[in-house]
Amino acid sequence: MYTSHEDIGYDFEDDPKDKKTLKPHPDIDGGWAWMMVLSSFFVHILIMGSQMALGVLNVEWLEEFHQSRGLTAWVSSLSMGITLIVGPFIGLFINTCGCRWTTIVGGLLNALGWVLSAYAANVHCLFITFGVAAGLGSGMAYLPAVVMVGRYFQKRRALAQGLSTTGTGFGTFLMTVLLKYLCAEYGWRNAMFIQGAVSLNLCVCGALMRPLSPGKDGGHPGGKDPQVIPAPSIESVKSGGQLGSTEEKDGALGNEGNLCDLQAQECQGQARPRKNMCALRVLKTMSQITLRVRKGFREWYSGYFGTASLFTNRMFVAFIFWALFAYSSFVIPFIHLPEIVNLYNLAERNDVFPLTSIIAILHIFGKVSLGFVADLPCISVWNVFLMANFTLVLSIFILPLMHTYAGLAVICALIGFSSGYFSLMPVVTEDLVGIEHLANAYGIIICANGISALLGPPFAGWIYDITQKYDFSFYICGLLYMVGILSLLIQPCVQIIEQARREHTDGSRV
Repeated sequence: MYTSHEDIGYDFEDDPKDKKTLKPHPDIDGGWAWMMVLSSFFVHILIMGSQMALGVLNVEWLEEFHQSRGLTAWVSSLSMGITLIVGPFIGLFINTCGCRWTTIVGGLLNALGWVLSAYAANVHCLFITFGVAAGLGSGMAYLPAVVMVGRYFQKRRALAQGLSTTGTGFGTFLMTVLLKYLCAEYGWRNAMFIQGAVSLNLCVCGALMRPLSPGKDGGHPGGKDPQVIPAPSIESVKSGGQLGSTEEKDGALGNEGNLCDLQAQECQGQARPRKNMCALRVLKTMSQITLRVRKGFREWYSGYFGTASLFTNRMFVAFIFWALFAYSSFVIPFIHLPEIVNLYNLAERNDVFPLTSIIAILHIFGKVSLGFVADLPCISVWNVFLMANFTLVLSIFILPLMHTYAGLAVICALIGFSSGYFSLMPVVTEDLVGIEHLANAYGIIICANGISALLGPPFAGWIYDITQKYDFSFYICGLLYMVGILSLLIQPCVQIIEQARREHTDGSRV
């Protein structure tokens, strides 16, 4: 039912007429493909990196607005959650407008959200300006960055995704330092204003996302539109003028009125074709936009609710169930670690080298390492993915038991390295549903991650408000995460059962 990942490498955004001759694109696994990795790298720095550094702003908001930890944590959770939850709907924008324009519009909206948040009067205003506006803009820029890397790579998919998503680690390290400096020097409001200006670089990243298919104007030099009806010629009017002048030379004096009439006809003849051309161009543009929107909506709708629905894939449904619990276990330490450090009186040592920076650095190394290992021919991507998940959930269980900086640093290092499996998520998704459905399928996965990120940190803050400890928050989230990991084991179990049935059937036939 689903296209395998071997179909990657062809022109995906061509018109149906162009799809009759499928030829490998020269930029696959090389050339402009590495510019896609660079663009996606900076998108991860600006979006995911800044969101992982929101713990710095969370402390400032607590001091400024004097609200509960649970309510204040909703600001960060809304931004992270909406960034991911809107994934399925961003797939509609990608199918209709393409990845480039979706990212550019998202960059503008994200920057606007940061700037408006600088003028927030209370936490509830931040819910709208930062949680909704900036979160929606982040979602519009994030999904195209992942999809474009998947489209440009075939042989080194895991490594390419690993390199691009290391921007999250670099961004977490850089944005944590940057936001701390800006808040200390200029205050959190001016810091958010400056960060909004920095976020405009997302538009530059979007401009680099060149579609795989050749440009539509490539075959028409000068950008001329071959379908526009040419302007009617006015040579007949000019020739009439020439005849008039000939008669004048022959002695027909007093034809000035005829010359004026000819000039008036010439002006009218020039105005009418221009109006016709403008009208035709407007009609043509409107018809192209209408057809494009219909086509994009039809592909988006069929992917979710049609006969080729993604939800008929049982393995993919299990993957969604895992995603509902996974992301909160990674997000909660980033949001609440600054508070945990203050509770354990470790602020001085943490200021020298923040624990979130340790997670970020090891997160970079983990993504590249796991991506490299997963691309080896003798290694299964699925097995690497499962092992990293088990290591992460074990670290979540152990973290509340550590009350020293050294112990927390070791656990944060394990969390950072094992969370490098995020670079494998697009690869696993593509293996389950195929490159043709990657945009819609990965949109669903990050939507499930978004629900997890939306509910996880406020839940942890709520548990703390009741128990005055973060221990139970980590234990409960770890248990839910374990349930999600167990759902992933459906994949190998079903394969083993099917293989045993085939062997039994073949043996009975013999």
